[in-house]
Amino acid sequence: MRVLLLSAYAAYSHVQWRKALQSMFPHWQWTVLELPPRHFSWRVRGNPLHWALAERERLESPADLLLVTSMVDVATLRGLVPALAELPLVLYFHENQFDYPPNQRNAEAGQNLLEAQMVSLYAALAADRLLFNSRYNLETFVGGVATLMSRLPDYVPANVDGLLRSKSDVLSVPVEQLGRGSARWPESESASRARRLRLLWCGRFEYDKGPEQLLCTLRAVERRGLDYELALVGQQFRKMPDQFQIIATEFSHRLVHFGYVDVAAHYRGLLRGADIVLSTSLHEFQGLAPMEAVAAGCIPVVPDRLAYREFYPACFRYASSPEDPMREAEAAAKLIEAVTADRTRFQRELPDLARFSPQHLARDYERLMRSALIGRDGH
Repeated sequence: MRVLLLSAYAAYSHVQWRKALQSMFPHWQWTVLELPPRHFSWRVRGNPLHWALAERERLESPADLLLVTSMVDVATLRGLVPALAELPLVLYFHENQFDYPPNQRNAEAGQNLLEAQMVSLYAALAADRLLFNSRYNLETFVGGVATLMSRLPDYVPANVDGLLRSKSDVLSVPVEQLGRGSARWPESESASRARRLRLLWCGRFEYDKGPEQLLCTLRAVERRGLDYELALVGQQFRKMPDQFQIIATEFSHRLVHFGYVDVAAHYRGLLRGADIVLSTSLHEFQGLAPMEAVAAGCIPVVPDRLAYREFYPACFRYASSPEDPMREAEAAAKLIEAVTADRTRFQRELPDLARFSPQHLARDYERLMRSALIGRDGH
């Protein structure tokens, strides 16, 4: 099969998804166009302009399937490159624009957010199949569309949300099964010779990953007197929430790593070396980084919200109070303390993430992508 894959905002999970697909189906012919993950509003609105004029020859090359991420303005792109309208279209949702935690940036960019919502809505209506990385993602998208439709003044067609749901399925981003291997936990400068708890937090250094919750949780862990080492791993940006710099200063005696790990083998080794992976996210549609850590043997400590409820048993989820970071921090610290006291029990309860491996998901991916071809051809 010849696949044209378009990814308008190639963030970490988007790239991992694309690589997994290519590894699952190496016998397929892949044409891939990706744009870097920056200038979000421009990426969402500008991708058809760039591709239609700069990549027209590749877009018009023979293909059997058009596979795009939800940030691609594919409805506009098909208008600019009519040959694309002939291809069966599968739209993959890593996230959706209807479920973001409120903050000042979103309030100031409300119009841009609405535009991003409409881009994904038109793309979804144009697609033959919709794939979501979690049930939470699907439900918040369909529910968000229904809410938006209810607010529009007139000439609103009925049952738009039902139409979208009828062609939707859940299919997660495949998770690499790291298994056993060498651990590369950084050496601590602590004078203590005892093996300290290794606490890992992995995510972009941005507001939606809960920096205020993270800071409060670390302070709550300190109050409980736990002896631990801390690795904060993730992509940093020119502008990042102040809490990360506060953590870098206030917890310098705990930190063994702060920032991005650009060598894949070192990153995998760090995951294998950690004991607990902590999440404080306010916004998570799958949580690929924590899932990779759990697949490497880490014990998850995650909030009882978002997509985490689908992937982790209740014993790994602390009470969610995003409106009260101090309260939530106490719940997270209490769970970290419980894991520290009885690590063996929590290890026994670890969820089996092998069902998310490329090997397990390949059959479903192929079935659902080929169903778009069958639906278009009628046989």
